[in-house]
Amino acid sequence: MQTLGTRTTAAGRAGLAGAPREPLAELPAVEPTAPGELVELYRLMTAVRQLDVAAISWQRQGILPAYAPELGQEAAQVGSALALDPARDFAFPTYRELGVARALGVDMVEYMSTHKATWHGGLWDAAQTHVAPIQAVVAGSVLHAVGWAHGQTLGAGGSVPAAGLNVAITYLGDGASSQGDVHEAMNFAAVFKAPVVFFVQNNGWAISVPTERQVAGGSVAARGAGYGIPAIQVDGNDAAAVLEATRRAVAHARGGQGPAIVEAMTYRRGPHATSDDPGRYRSLDEEREDAGADPIARLRERILAEGAATEETLAEAEAAGAAEAEAVRLGVIALGPRPGAEMFDLVFQEPTDELLRQKANWLEEAAWREESDHE
Repeated sequence: MQTLGTRTTAAGRAGLAGAPREPLAELPAVEPTAPGELVELYRLMTAVRQLDVAAISWQRQGILPAYAPELGQEAAQVGSALALDPARDFAFPTYRELGVARALGVDMVEYMSTHKATWHGGLWDAAQTHVAPIQAVVAGSVLHAVGWAHGQTLGAGGSVPAAGLNVAITYLGDGASSQGDVHEAMNFAAVFKAPVVFFVQNNGWAISVPTERQVAGGSVAARGAGYGIPAIQVDGNDAAAVLEATRRAVAHARGGQGPAIVEAMTYRRGPHATSDDPGRYRSLDEEREDAGADPIARLRERILAEGAATEETLAEAEAAGAAEAEAVRLGVIALGPRPGAEMFDLVFQEPTDELLRQKANWLEEAAWREESDHE
């Protein structure tokens, strides 16, 4: 009988499990957030807030069929995105990363087109923006990010270039962290030292299930030790703190040291999606008590206290955000439907006979419906 914790084979005695583990590497230090960066964070977070709140109204008005709000998570998303070099790094979002996409320069009309269901995966050019299409499969983006990051190490021939490795950042929530895909991704990334940052937005809820009921130990960052991955937990409502923490993680990965985890502790102030009723599992009083300080109001107070900008400058940013939201609304309304035949054309590189048969039937029915509408 094997005693718990004892290896009885030679291979076991010589294996990793029996060897002393090296302490986790410390994430590199970075410069504090500069005053101009605080203003840029505010400008972007304000624009994101305006778009996010407007998108909920658009869904209620029938302009969008569905939407996943991010109210309260603007600091986590914008702060983490600004830590990247968009010319070389790549972001792998979920369906809730409006702030990431906006901060990295994705056209917001094209972004919203995904929610309007005029195109599967989004209309923006992922190769140009370095933002992958929206991923609706829970935790699916982590595997894509690790694969891309591993490709960067393979492309470098096993060495670290003078300018460092290109870095992937993948977004997931506390709920997604319970998926097996996350274990596979973290384990693979650690074994092969893939330059990837796992950015966890712990917003307190996995749809209707609170974090404490589905994350053992209460922290996703704490799991990093089990994979040999350095991790940092940060106040996700403090935009500057998020920016600095993510920069540390990116620098670690860029230097060829492997993956890092950033867990931003924030709060989902609205529903999980426009189809969700948070009143069924939490009260308004609980929302107000648990959400903490609004990240935008908090940043505004700091900017004014430190003299990084004036009230007038911040007001201009808010007005610009409102104007942008209106321009996006008009752009979304102007979007026409995609050709229906694309649902058959873009399935396989070489369509099957069955798919061609279905397409022919669909075209025939579509033509009949068009004739009927004109009679």
